[in-house]
Amino acid sequence: MTHCNGPRRIGILGAGSFGTALAVHFAGAGGHPVRLWARDPGLVERMRQERANTRYLPGVDLPPGLEPTADAATLADCEFVVVAAPSHGFRAVLRQFLAVHPEGPLQLISATKGIEPETLARMEQVAAEEGAAVGREVRYSVLSGPTFAAELARNVPSAAVIASEDARFATEVRECLATPLLRLYSSPDVVGVELGGATKNVIAIAAGTLSGLGLGQNTLAALITRGLHEITRMGVAFGGQPRTFAGLAGLGDLVLTCTGGLSRNRKIGLDLAAGRSLEEIKEETHMVAEGVRNSIAIAGLAGQRGVEMPITEQMVAVLYQGKDPRHAVEELMTRELKSETEL
Repeated sequence: MTHCNGPRRIGILGAGSFGTALAVHFAGAGGHPVRLWARDPGLVERMRQERANTRYLPGVDLPPGLEPTADAATLADCEFVVVAAPSHGFRAVLRQFLAVHPEGPLQLISATKGIEPETLARMEQVAAEEGAAVGREVRYSVLSGPTFAAELARNVPSAAVIASEDARFATEVRECLATPLLRLYSSPDVVGVELGGATKNVIAIAAGTLSGLGLGQNTLAALITRGLHEITRMGVAFGGQPRTFAGLAGLGDLVLTCTGGLSRNRKIGLDLAAGRSLEEIKEETHMVAEGVRNSIAIAGLAGQRGVEMPITEQMVAVLYQGKDPRHAVEELMTRELKSETEL
């Protein structure tokens, strides 16, 4: 399937559900030796003993080629390093790893879908800043697309995008990490892929809210379509390519996250529609959906460029200002009418 010269040593920083799923897939279906780093030594010890990550990815066995570790230095000789940390923890994890990575370029793949809350920086920008701070070259790419962790780990056929401004690097990652069950496409549009992946999480919370209110498929289809316009407006305003948002990292990821039963962001919306507060929702899970934290960051970015994002604005009001979800939907449906082709 690939034109890669044999297995590659892969390091994955972050043993949450998606980091673990990537590790399982690359070690199993891909046949690569994989080291999976977790901050919590207790979690690592349980993974080693049980050969499973029951906390974040229950019901999935860890293949023989996957080695859990709590020592980031053991990933120093890996040829590709994937960061699968939440957006608010990406900088700290990368900084810690750069401190133990030997001289030479770091071939980095971000699997994080989000915006850094304090700085409103994309992960590409965070990686560039952290590399520059220690005088290190970071070859950067981002992996994104419609990939639920549980399905990827169980080898359900999936497809995703590898984006990098370095076309040769994007091709190398694509050819080496694609498997017969994970089809990868390359793209030069890092901005579009990253903003698509971050913004769709907020739209998915709105989609869950609609479904929870029992508003039906007509309303959901309208929301997803208008949500795609919102994502595209945001991405293009920051230099993304319009075609990116019709692809896997845009429309594909949006549809999955808005309709799939495994979507954490959609589940947040269902809970909001049931009358539960954000505080109540947070208390019940150790895996808070990225869209909750990123709704404010996305709204902040939109404000920087004057981008109109009515769905995002309403979700911020519901999540953080106590707005009634039904009133938010009513306001979306009664906005000023306009041509559909207006971005």
